Amino acid sequence: MVRHLPLNALRAFESSARHLSFTRAARELNVTQAAVSQQVRALEERLGAQLFKRLPRGLGMTDEGMALLPAVSDAFDRIDAVLKQFEGGHFHEVLTVGVVGTFAVGWLMPRLKRFRTAHPFVELRLLTHNNLVDFAAEGFDLAIRFGDGNWPGTQAAALLDAPLTVLCAPELAARIRSPRDLAAETLLRSYRADEWALWFAQAGLPVGAIRGPVFDSSRLMVEAAMQGAGVALAPARMFERELQSGRLVRTFDLEVNTGGYWLTWVKSKRTTPAMQAFRDWIVAEAAA
Repeated sequence: MVRHLPLNALRAFESSARHLSFTRAARELNVTQAAVSQQVRALEERLGAQLFKRLPRGLGMTDEGMALLPAVSDAFDRIDAVLKQFEGGHFHEVLTVGVVGTFAVGWLMPRLKRFRTAHPFVELRLLTHNNLVDFAAEGFDLAIRFGDGNWPGTQAAALLDAPLTVLCAPELAARIRSPRDLAAETLLRSYRADEWALWFAQAGLPVGAIRGPVFDSSRLMVEAAMQGAGVALAPARMFERELQSGRLVRTFDLEVNTGGYWLTWVKSKRTTPAMQAFRDWIVAEAAA
């Protein structure tokens, strides 16, 4: 039955229900009040149910009309959303990408213009996260995160290695001559509790008690380090601009590798053209 319902009658019903008036619906649809009334009457006859109570002043909804309205409104909203993607004679596809904040600011932002130039009809929506990703709840098509590439239910493409090294403000760096000097400094920490222990083990030093403040973002942690709050352990390649400007100093060449940045997506999700375009582009950018 649904396939044979006249579209104009459904539009007349939906507009009349929103306005509770055939007259105002007629103005919105640019037809006569009589035409709207006739279309709604024809729909009621087709369904075998009364959708409106005709009142002396305007309309009232029947239970049947109230039941039908959400489904019809949702259908028209979805049609309108898809049709808007065809504006300008091209299909515009929305792509939602979740990005861990450090990678977003330190690597992705300076390169986004190149993606836009190569794929002007992909409407990219970037949302930052702190490495905890729920694809369904947050509506991500793709997510960039830090780790070993092994997340249940997902596929992953390697982007960049991100070894951690000691970073701090220039005034702190002036008094740090060897890794042993770090014992006298405030060690800023990420939520991954073992990073400093791994770095000290790489340096061949015992690990003492580490009680510095904990951050859920390397970007925030390094910002604190640049303001003299302590010494950070973070991926230097995400802070190239700060290092080049002299606001941040890398004190040692020693690095520890605890993971890298990966592009991830749900295995069961159908790959759209926009997802494929972004995947191909970012993997090529990372390789370059």
